[in-house]
Amino acid sequence: MTPTPDQPFRVKGRGSLRRTRPVNFTFDGQAYVGLEGDTLASALLANGVHLMGRSFKYHRPRGVMAAGVEEPNALVGIARAGANNDARHQPNVRASVQEIFEGLEATSQNRFPTLTFDIGAINSLLSPFFPAGFYYKTFKWPAKAWDKLYEPFIRRAAGLGDAPNKPDPDRYTNRFAHCDVLIIGGGAAGLAAAKAAADQGKSVILCDENPEFGGWLLSDTDVRIAGQSAKAWIADQLRSLRSKHNVTLLTRTTGFGYFQQNMVALCERITDHMSNPDPDLPRERMWQVRADQVVLAQGMIERHMVFPNNDRPGVMLAGAAQTWLNKYGVLVGTNVGVYTACDTAWQAAFELYEAGADIAAIVDERATVDQALLDQAKELEIEVFLGSSVKRVQGKLRVSAMEVLARGSDEPRTIEIDALITSAGWTPSLHLYSQSRGKPQWDEASQRFLPGQSPQDCVSIGGCKGMDDLADVLDDAVAAVGSTPEDIEIVDDVSTEGGMIGPVRTAEAGEEKNGKAFVDFQNDVTAKDIRLAVQEGMHSIEHVKRYTTNGMATDQGKLSNMHGLAIAAKQLDRPIPKVGLTTFRAPYTPTTFGSFVGTARGPLFDPTRKTPIHGWAEAHGAEFEPVSLWQRAWYFPRDDEDMHAAVARECATVRETAGLFDASTLGKIEVVGPDAAKFMNLLYTNGWDKLKPGRAKYGIMLREDGFIYDDGVVGRLSEERFHVTTTTGGAPRVLNHMEDYLQTEFPSLNVALTSTTEQWATVAVQGPKARDIIQPFVEGVDLSNEAFPHMSVAECKVGGIPARLFRISFTGELGFEINVPADYGHALWEALWARAEPMGACVYGTETMHVLRAEKGYIIVGQDTDGTVTPHDAGLSWAIAKTKPDYVGKRGLARPDLIADRRRQLVGLKTKDPNTVLPEGAQIVADPNQPIPMKMLGFVTSSYWSPACDSSIAMALVEDGFNRMGSELFVPLENETITVEVTDTVFYDKAGEKLHA
Repeated sequence: MTPTPDQPFRVKGRGSLRRTRPVNFTFDGQAYVGLEGDTLASALLANGVHLMGRSFKYHRPRGVMAAGVEEPNALVGIARAGANNDARHQPNVRASVQEIFEGLEATSQNRFPTLTFDIGAINSLLSPFFPAGFYYKTFKWPAKAWDKLYEPFIRRAAGLGDAPNKPDPDRYTNRFAHCDVLIIGGGAAGLAAAKAAADQGKSVILCDENPEFGGWLLSDTDVRIAGQSAKAWIADQLRSLRSKHNVTLLTRTTGFGYFQQNMVALCERITDHMSNPDPDLPRERMWQVRADQVVLAQGMIERHMVFPNNDRPGVMLAGAAQTWLNKYGVLVGTNVGVYTACDTAWQAAFELYEAGADIAAIVDERATVDQALLDQAKELEIEVFLGSSVKRVQGKLRVSAMEVLARGSDEPRTIEIDALITSAGWTPSLHLYSQSRGKPQWDEASQRFLPGQSPQDCVSIGGCKGMDDLADVLDDAVAAVGSTPEDIEIVDDVSTEGGMIGPVRTAEAGEEKNGKAFVDFQNDVTAKDIRLAVQEGMHSIEHVKRYTTNGMATDQGKLSNMHGLAIAAKQLDRPIPKVGLTTFRAPYTPTTFGSFVGTARGPLFDPTRKTPIHGWAEAHGAEFEPVSLWQRAWYFPRDDEDMHAAVARECATVRETAGLFDASTLGKIEVVGPDAAKFMNLLYTNGWDKLKPGRAKYGIMLREDGFIYDDGVVGRLSEERFHVTTTTGGAPRVLNHMEDYLQTEFPSLNVALTSTTEQWATVAVQGPKARDIIQPFVEGVDLSNEAFPHMSVAECKVGGIPARLFRISFTGELGFEINVPADYGHALWEALWARAEPMGACVYGTETMHVLRAEKGYIIVGQDTDGTVTPHDAGLSWAIAKTKPDYVGKRGLARPDLIADRRRQLVGLKTKDPNTVLPEGAQIVADPNQPIPMKMLGFVTSSYWSPACDSSIAMALVEDGFNRMGSELFVPLENETITVEVTDTVFYDKAGEKLHA
C-alpha cells in the first residue's frame, strides 16, 4: 500500500480515479479532500472515516455497509456551499452513491450534539423496553393520551434528517419516450443486450443508475472478455452504441417504477454531482418510457452476515470493499477480517491483500470450500477458519476485533482487525420484475427466489435471473433480444460455480446475549425481533414485516428481506416459500417529489386555460375564478363595487335589458356518423330519433348505476351530426365516457367523436333586448319567435363569421348563444359589445350566471348533484324517455334503492327572514331541539341573494323533499338556527313567458 499524504487509505495505481482532480468537501464541518468521481463514502473511507451516521431507533454508531443503492446506514444531509444552501439541503442521501463535488457540505443525521457523542444512544440501553411491536401495545392506552402525548412525540421522532423548510429553487422536467427495447442496468448483461438489439436496427434505451456503465465489471479486475480487459470490452461496447442513431444512453438514471403496458418510469439525475450547475439545467428529469420489450439487467445484491454487533462501523459487504478498491482505489482498512459463506468474499480478501492490506483471517461458515481458494490463502499466508463463525465484534465507534468461534467450541479466539468484510451470498434483484406484477419463484437448488413467468413483454437477464457464469450471462443477454449468441472467451480468476450462492444467515437465539444481531440496519430490526414477531402470532411474512418494520425503511429491505424471511421460516419450522415473500413496490430507490412534480409548480402547478375573450375581460377589470382548469370572469366591478353589489347590478341589468356572457368554456363534442342518433339514444336518457335538424334538446347522461353524470344542450345540425355541450368541468370525462362505450360496448356503431371545446368561442347574449342586439349581425336566419323559437339551432354567419347560432337560455330570459371559430371570438365580442353597451346592456360573470340560473331552478351538475342524485331526485323525470329499449344507466335507475321512498330530492328553500342567505353545505333538520347527533334530512346545494325576488333563495337536497312542499325545516348553525320553507325550485317567471318572448 502506497498511501497519498492527504488521503491515507487511497492506493496509488488502483481504481479509475488516479488521473482526476482533487475535490474539497466537508463532513460535519471537517474539511476533507477526495478525487473527482469519488462518492462521499469512498472519499471518507480514503480519509480513514468509517463513522458516518446513527441508527434510527437505538442511535447506534453506524458506518457505510454497501457501495450502491442498497446502503442502509450512511444516510447524510447534502447541501452546496453558497447561496440557497438551506433551500437546497437534501436529507437522507446515501453516501455510497452521492458523488462529491467542490463545495459539497455533508452532515450526519439523527444525533445530538455530535456524531461521536450522541445522547440518544441511551435508547440502546433502554432497548429491552422497546421490543418489536411495542408501539402497537403501548400507544393503545390511555385513549386520551394519543392526541396530547403519543402522536406529537411520534411525529417529532419520525424520520432521520431534517427536511428543507424553504421553497426548492431547482428545476425539474419530464420527458415521454418510446422504444423497441428498454434495458435497465448497464453491466455486462445490459451492454451485451443493448449492442445486440441495436445491431438489429431496434430503437434502444439503455439506462444505469451509476455515473458510468459497466456494473460489476468495474469492480473485478481479473475478468478478460474476448481477449481484452473488462474495461476495454466496456469501452468497445460503448463506442459501438454511441455511434448508432437508434441508441439512447442514460447514466445516473434509475428505473424506479414498472407499470402496466410496459411503461417504466426513470429518474435521471442531471446536476446532483455538480458544484455550480448551469441554472438553465434541470436538477432531475423524469422519463416515462413505453417500450415494446423491457429487459431487466439489474444484477444481484450481496447479503450481509447476521451476528452480534454486525452493525459496527468498519463492518461492511465484501463486494463493497472490492468496489472501493478496484473502482475508487480505496482500502477499507489495513488489517481486515473476512466472515463469509460464499466464494466471492475470498476473492475480495485476496485483492485487498495484493493492494497492501493485511488479512487477519478468513472465517467461513462452510465446512468445505474450493481447494483452489485454500491453496491461494495458504500461499498468501492468510489464516483460515472453516466451519466457524464470528461470535461478535468488539469496538464501538469502529470495529477493533472479532471473536471467532469454531462450530462445537465454547472458547472464541479474539483477532484484532480494523475492518471486517462479510458476505452471505448474492440475492437476485427482483424489484422491478415484481412491480411488473411478476411472481418470483423459489428455486430449491440455489435456495433463492428467481423471476418466474413475465406478465408483460419483459425478460430478466444475467444476475437478476440468478446467473453466475459470465459467459452464460452474455449469451443469455444476446438471446433475450432475439439475436444469436457468439462464442466469447471469458477468463476469470474467480471460481464462479456456485461461488455467489451462500446460505441465508439466521442468527441463533442464543447469539444475541453477545450483542444485537441486526437484520434491518436502517430500522434497527434484529433477529430476535423477528423471532418475537413469530411468537406473537405473526405467521405471514407480510405480518412479520409490519410488526417489526423489517424491510419498511427507504432501502426497502434490499439487504434484510431474505434474512428476515429465513429467520421467520426457521422459527415456524416451515420451508421459506411457504412463509411467503414481501411485495416490492415503487419506487425502487427514494425519488424526489420534484421529479414527480416536474414543471407543475408555482404558476404551472395546474395548466391555466383562457378563452379568446379573456384578454378583453382582463382589460375591463374583471375578477376571475378558476373553474376546472379555466380562468373565468367572475364578475365585473365598477367604481368601488364589491362582489355583491356588482352581481346585483349585473343580475338586474340582464333581467331588465341584456347581458353578454363568455360561455366559451362549455364542453363541446361533435358526434358524427350514420349511427349518431343511435349512439345518442344509448348515452343519454332522452330520445333523439325525433329531434329534427335545426332543433336542440336538453340531455342528461347517467353512469351505469343510474346517477347523473353530466348534462347539457344538444343541437342536431343534420341527420348525422350533433353538437353536444357539456359542463365546463365535465368535458374531458364526458368525452372519455363516450369513447369508452363506443370502443368497448358499441363498437359496431359508425360514429366519430371529436372534442371541439377549443375550436369554438361562445358568446351568450341574454335578456329582453338580446334579439335586438344580435339582429344586425346575423345573416340568413329569421330570428322571429315563430321562425326561430326557443331550443333552435342554425348554421349561419354572424358578423360575416361562420357560426352556429343557438336560441337557448341559462338565465330564463330570451337568449342566444353564438359559436364562432375561436380565432374570431374576440372580434365578435367587441362588435356585439359596441352595439349592446349603448343600449344599456352589461357584461356579466359566472357569479351572476349562478344567481340567474338558480332563480329559474336550473341545476349545475356537481353542485346541485353529489354523485347520488338521479334524474327523478332532481325533478327531471320528464327528461327520461319512457319507450327507449335501453340506455346507459337504465338498469341502474330500476334498482330498488333508487326508486325507494324518502330519497333526498332537490327542492327550493326560502328563509323566514328574506334577508338571510343560507351558507352552502349547511345541514337541514326537522327539529332543531332534538338531541345531538341530530337526524340530518339533507343539505343546501346552492344559495344566493336574488335581486329579482328581493330575497334570498336556495336549493337543497332534502329527504322526501317533494312531499314536504310548504313545510318548515331548520338549518342549525353555530350561533343561530334559521327557519326555512320548502318550495319548488323555480323562483322567477314560473310560466316561462320571458323565455319564449
